[in-house]
Amino acid sequence: MENETSDLIDTLYDKQRVAKNSPQFALRQSPKAKYQIFDEVEFTRGREVLGDLIVHGMLASGGTDIDWMIEHNGGFVILEFKGFHNDKINIPKGQMIAYEKLHEKLNQATRCYLYIIGCDDVDFSNPDATVWVFEMSQWKKNAIPKNTTDIYGEDSGRQNKFIVYREFMEEIKIEKLREIIDSHWKEFQVTH
Repeated sequence: MENETSDLIDTLYDKQRVAKNSPQFALRQSPKAKYQIFDEVEFTRGREVLGDLIVHGMLASGGTDIDWMIEHNGGFVILEFKGFHNDKINIPKGQMIAYEKLHEKLNQATRCYLYIIGCDDVDFSNPDATVWVFEMSQWKKNAIPKNTTDIYGEDSGRQNKFIVYREFMEEIKIEKLREIIDSHWKEFQVTH
């Protein structure tokens, strides 16, 4: 009986492996990334060094960062990535206030698009992978609810954070996100 079970498992595994390798099941792969981290150890070390700037005993707390900022001819595309937990993302209030002001000031002088991108464990090399987005102008127009407590009754204790639900964000593919970024790049070439 044990050999029969083992043979059955081997057979199923072989069929699954063959199916995954067949052309109809092949995942599309994006072209090679334009920018890559060449020395991951140095990159990690640099971030760790900065992490030692704020230490226990100081009044200041840790900082936040901008995940990705693209500048072209004075125009900006800013991307902030947040992971989903139970179909919602948490955005620190201070970070969102900073992004609101940054968006406002950059739009006074030039053009700025600031996207909050919610993602699960996404493979950015797969153009068909899915992310959820909203742009800062939607936030400012209250198209995205500005909840500080969980509307579904979970006690999150996150009053110092905004809770944004997946259902209020637009679902798009990585390929579409790339098209959006490139469309802004083209816009910045024309208007500046």
